[in-house]
Amino acid sequence: ARTTVYLLLQNRLIAHVRAFLKQKYGEDKLPASIVVEQPPKIEMGEFALPVSFELARTLRRAPRKIAEEIVAEMSLPEGFASFEVAGAGYINARLDRTRGAELMTGDPHLLTTADVGHRAEKVLVEHTSINPNKAAHIGHLRNAILGDTLVRLLRAAGHKVDVQNYIDNTGVQVADVVVGFQHLAKKSPAEVDALIAAGAGANGIAATDAAPAAGAGPNGNAATDAAPATGAGEVRFDYYCWDLYARVSQWYESDKANLEARRETLHALEAGGNPTAELAQRISMAVLRRHLETMQRLDIEYDFLPEESEILHLHFWAKAFEKLKQSGVLYYEEEGKNKGCWVMTRPGRARDEPAEAGEQASQPGTRQQTPLRPPALGPDEDAKVIVRSNGTVGYVGKDIAYHMWKFGLLGLDFGYRKFYTYADGRPVWISCDPKDSEPGAPHFGGVGAIYNVIDARQSDPQETVKQAILLMGHDAEAARYTHFSYEMVALTPRCAIELGYTVSEEDQQKSYIEVSGRKGFGVKADDLIDKLIEAATREVDARHPELSDAERREIGSRIAIGALRYFMLKFTKQSVIAFDFREALSFEGETGPYVQYAVVRATNIFRKGGIAPEEALKAKIADDAFAGNDDLWALWLMAGQTARVIEQCIVTTEPAALTKHAFQLAQQFNNFYHKHHILSEEDAARKALLMATAAVVRRELMTLMAVMGIPAPSVM
Repeated sequence: ARTTVYLLLQNRLIAHVRAFLKQKYGEDKLPASIVVEQPPKIEMGEFALPVSFELARTLRRAPRKIAEEIVAEMSLPEGFASFEVAGAGYINARLDRTRGAELMTGDPHLLTTADVGHRAEKVLVEHTSINPNKAAHIGHLRNAILGDTLVRLLRAAGHKVDVQNYIDNTGVQVADVVVGFQHLAKKSPAEVDALIAAGAGANGIAATDAAPAAGAGPNGNAATDAAPATGAGEVRFDYYCWDLYARVSQWYESDKANLEARRETLHALEAGGNPTAELAQRISMAVLRRHLETMQRLDIEYDFLPEESEILHLHFWAKAFEKLKQSGVLYYEEEGKNKGCWVMTRPGRARDEPAEAGEQASQPGTRQQTPLRPPALGPDEDAKVIVRSNGTVGYVGKDIAYHMWKFGLLGLDFGYRKFYTYADGRPVWISCDPKDSEPGAPHFGGVGAIYNVIDARQSDPQETVKQAILLMGHDAEAARYTHFSYEMVALTPRCAIELGYTVSEEDQQKSYIEVSGRKGFGVKADDLIDKLIEAATREVDARHPELSDAERREIGSRIAIGALRYFMLKFTKQSVIAFDFREALSFEGETGPYVQYAVVRATNIFRKGGIAPEEALKAKIADDAFAGNDDLWALWLMAGQTARVIEQCIVTTEPAALTKHAFQLAQQFNNFYHKHHILSEEDAARKALLMATAAVVRRELMTLMAVMGIPAPSVM
């Protein structure tokens, strides 16, 4: 649990004021919380307390009189210079600026004991979770970037985090691509294996569990910059599946009778232990490796890959089904449109008592021999069906079992084996039968809180899972279950045209065009990354022809990755994003390259000045250094708010505040850079202050970029 100076001083102020008010007026008069605001102008102070307005209700006195009384009697906490009454009763607090600067130029990460307790439990973040049936697309990038940034935010705030990427290898999407191989492409398992090997070899990636090809990219990961283009006549396997998936969708539309192939395949996948299920596993694991390689290009990594097939085969669902029935959360419907199904009790709907344990003896997914009595109100036509009348369990049922495992409520566990290895030697673990688990494998699950980064279309299923946990009596766990919801990614018409799509005149007038994998209209993630890198590298080529091709490519890659990640983060998560190349890559405005440019500019100051930023931070700040320099102090104060912004992003589950803060800090730094002649300043004390200012801002910008997953290029 670590905090930076602004939060440290704010928390110190709150604690000091609360202690004084308790002693002065009594605990029963204290407001529920001590609110801290920022004055409209820096010259009015750094903090504003509206506490007098709260006290006025209980003390029945004018707020300003109360504020004057508090200011006259309350001592100053360490690091503060004065209190003043403002307006109708605000209390403005002024910092000792020199002391604040000394704190910031020292260790900015000051340990605080107040937060240690609630950060002791491990947090689980599930994100990406792409169906392993085809190449990742632009929408998956938003999920993965949001999820990875949430992980970085939590870790920056001192939380221990496990990152999981759920692999739905028994669902409709995988079934459809299997149908495509069997009924359209008519490929044998051996021919599918040959396609996998050929596609993998084209990228220099062996079709095994080995790590990606050597050669670290700009983020320190192997194969980060490896372009996905294949050799002559060879097609990336996940790209092949992309096209095949679209063909299958058209095949279904041509004759609805073809959907029977999907139903048969789904049953085979759920049953397991048959040639169709084995083919599906070959396909999904090959595509999964591609997904990991794609995300690694953006420095996005995972700890554990739980497979849906194991939730079935290891009887997670069977165990969860029994618990759900025994607790009365599920009942067997004997009437209405859901007759023969197991459905979920809705909160507040009256129902009879659940059956005794002896009545729960039938196998999960089958008709109950002694069914539970239906709800007292009769059939609930709107109830959530968890097990269909044909005995197959729906997606939500498997998800309930998975989340019970996440919270350690199931009494069962996966086995764990290594699936993939990152460049630094850290493995990614995948689920397996416990008897096949590798010796010394870590344990996942049994966490204190979970965040599921899943798009807004899944809000209803996510709420159903949460309600099931709540109805089972696990109130604390349900309260720590967060659906991190977000909206879709579309394309601007201009971007669609640049990607080679034919866009009708009607669509060209729209603000965005929706993508569809089933229709084959979309942007593959690797294609998008490649085009961004090419565009950024062209800009670097023009600006820095003196650099080698490899250097320019690396710089272009860093700029492209920064542009993409920033663009995906800067919109609030409930906003539909219309992606546009030119907007994302712009060096002006609220973009990743603009923030990167500020860091490069700050770094150049120290390179030209022949001093390390760390040395500049050791300079002695004079007592009157900030006298008459409100704009300079405002920049320091903004730089000192990194931890507050991080906490805000976590509490609100909204990373957009992170990008806004980084942009504003970069903007203020650029204003500072143009206003002050730092390297040519003749006054030694003044120059030391300016250099320290640049060092503090550079450090905080780099911290913010690291949390956003944005790399720092050497030049722009």
